[in-house]
Amino acid sequence: MAVIVQQGKVLDYIDGVTQRAETPEEYVRQEIAKSLVREYGYQKRDVSVEFTLRLGTRRPRADLVIFDEGDAHDQDRARIIVECKSRKIKPTSRKDGVGQLHSYMAACPNAAYGMWTNGVERFCYKRVDAKGKVRFDEIPDIPSRGSSEDEAERPRFDQLKAASSDALLFAFRRCHNYIAGNQGLQKPEAFWELLKIIFCKIHDERSSDEIQFYATSKEREGLNGRLKAKKRLDRLFGQVKAEFLTIFRENEAIELNPEVLAYIVSQMQMYSLLESDIDVKGRAYEEVVGSNLRGDRGEFFTPRNVCKMTVAMLDPGERQLIVDPACGTGGFLITAMNYVIEKIRDAEISKWGDIDRAEAAIRGRVQRVARSFIVGMDLNPNLVKASKMNMVMNNDGAGGLFQANSLKAPVTWEDELRARELLGRVDLIFTNPPFGSKIPIDEPTILEAYDLGHVWQHDDEKDNWTRTEAVQASQPPEILFIERCVRLLKPGSGRCAIVLPDGILGSPGLGYVREWILQNTRILASIDLHPDTFQPHVSVQTSVLVLERKSVEEIAVETAAGRFNDYDVFMAVANHVGHDKRGNVTYVRDRQGNEIVEELDETLKEYEDGQAIYTKQRTQRKVVDDNTLQIAQAFRSWLYEQG
Repeated sequence: MAVIVQQGKVLDYIDGVTQRAETPEEYVRQEIAKSLVREYGYQKRDVSVEFTLRLGTRRPRADLVIFDEGDAHDQDRARIIVECKSRKIKPTSRKDGVGQLHSYMAACPNAAYGMWTNGVERFCYKRVDAKGKVRFDEIPDIPSRGSSEDEAERPRFDQLKAASSDALLFAFRRCHNYIAGNQGLQKPEAFWELLKIIFCKIHDERSSDEIQFYATSKEREGLNGRLKAKKRLDRLFGQVKAEFLTIFRENEAIELNPEVLAYIVSQMQMYSLLESDIDVKGRAYEEVVGSNLRGDRGEFFTPRNVCKMTVAMLDPGERQLIVDPACGTGGFLITAMNYVIEKIRDAEISKWGDIDRAEAAIRGRVQRVARSFIVGMDLNPNLVKASKMNMVMNNDGAGGLFQANSLKAPVTWEDELRARELLGRVDLIFTNPPFGSKIPIDEPTILEAYDLGHVWQHDDEKDNWTRTEAVQASQPPEILFIERCVRLLKPGSGRCAIVLPDGILGSPGLGYVREWILQNTRILASIDLHPDTFQPHVSVQTSVLVLERKSVEEIAVETAAGRFNDYDVFMAVANHVGHDKRGNVTYVRDRQGNEIVEELDETLKEYEDGQAIYTKQRTQRKVVDDNTLQIAQAFRSWLYEQG
C-alpha cells in the first residue's frame, strides 16, 4: 500500500503515521530510531518520540525515550533517553550538548542510560547514584533489549548487531573524525589507521572463539585498562598481517595511542560487520574511502546503482570468470560477487531446506568463487588496498585483487596474476576505467601493442577507417582500455560492460575507435547515463556500453564480405539515478509533488539462545527515483527475446 508523504516531510519510523519536517536533526533522529528497533531490539510500542518532560516550569521534549516492556509512558518510568542533533551541534554546546541529556536523565528517576548523538559524534552514559549524588559515567554503548550493561561492555558473538540503515555510516564517520581530531593525523592518514582497525574487527568475527575486539568503560578510564585493550588489538593485528601479507607490511603497526584506540574499539564493538547488509556496508565504506582516496588520475567511484544495473544485465554465474582491469575500490567486483552469492544461497537453501545445513555448503562454494573466479587490477596501490578491505568486509575475495598496470603486457604482471592467463579467457568484465586527456598514456611500448594505439586513416570515399603502422604520440587511457577489455574476453561469448565518456560514441575524430569496436565486437546495449550520475564528485557525461566479443570466424566472414552484419541493439536512457547534482537522494513524487512511501516486508537475521533465526518485519520507506534496475530487467527480457 502506497503512502503519500508531503513535500519537505518525512514519515516517522516509530508510529508510521506522523509526518515531520525533513531537517538535518530529523534525519539523525529517524536513523537512530531505526537502529533502536532493528539493532537493539526494542519494540516500537515501547519507544516514545518527542516525549514531554517536566523540568520545573519548563516542558522540554526529549527526542526518543525508551520504556521497559509494557510500562506506562510516564516520566518516572523512562528507562533510556536519546537526544539527537544535527551535525553542526557540538557535544559541548551549553544549550543542546550532552549537558542537556544529563539534565533530562536527572529529571527521570528511573532513567538508567542515555545517548547523545549528532550523527558524527556519539556519547553513551549510565546513571550512577553514589552517596546521595547522581553522576553520569560514559560507557561504550547502551544495552540492547533484554541484555545487561555487562553484556554491552563485552558482548558475546551472538549479541553482535547487524548495522541497519546509516548506523554504520555514522560509526565510521565518528571514528574517522575522532582519529583525525585526537591523534593529530591528517584525514587520509586517519583513514589508513581506521582501515587497520576494521580488519581487526573482521578477523575477530571470523577467527576468535571469544570476542577480543572490545574495550570496556572501566578500561577507557585508566591507562592500565587502555593498555590492556591495545594489547588485544595489537595481537589481533599481528594475526591480520600474517593472513594478509600483500596488504600490510611485516613491520606495520597500529599507530594510535591507547586512549584513541580504546575509543574507536568501543564505537565499533557492538556491530557484526560480516552480518550487516551489503548496501549498509557499501554506503559507510564509500563515504570514508571517497573522502580520502579520490585522486587526480581520473579516479572516481561508480555509484552502486550503476554497478547493480550492469551486473544484473549480464547475470553472472558461479563458474564464470569475472574481471575488472581498473577495479578502483572494487565496487563492480563486490556487486558481482554478492550477486553470485545470492544465487548460491537460494540454491542451497532450496536444496537443504534447513538454513544451518545450507550455510556450510554456501561457505564452501563462495570461497571457491572468490578464490578462482574474481580478479581485479588497479595501478594505484592504495586503491588496491582499499578494494581488498572492501572485499574482505563483504566476503573472502581479497586474494584475486592485484596491483598492476593492466594496460601493460601480461609478462610484466606479478607471477600470481600472470599465472591466471587471463587474455582470451574471461567470461565477464565490469569496469569504469579512468578517463581524460589530462592522464594520457604516452609510453611507446604500451601504445604500439594496441590497434587503438596506432594512427588510423579515414577513406572518405569508402567511409571507413584503416590502421596504419604509425604509433600515436599519446592516447587517453579509456581508449586503450576498450581494446584491453575485448582482448581479455573469450572469443564468441565473453561480454563486457564498460563506462565510457560520450565523446567516444559521438566525436567525429574518434570514428576509428567506433570502427574497431564494430569490427571486433557485437554491441548488445548502450545506456545513456544521467549527467548527475557521478555528482557531486565529478561532472561528466557518460554511457554504459555492453559488448560481446566476436569469434575469429565471425570477424573473418565479415571481413570477406566487406561489411558488418546487421543486428538489433538495446538502447535506454537512465534519466532517473536516485540523486541530484549535490548528491542528495531524490524520491518518486505524486502529481502534487508529495513523496510516495511503500510498505514492504524485510527479512532480518536475529539470534535466540545463540541460534540464528530469520524474521519478517513490515516496514515503510520512501521510493527512490531510480530506474537503473528497470533498465536491467528490460535488457534481460530483450536478450531473452533475441534468443
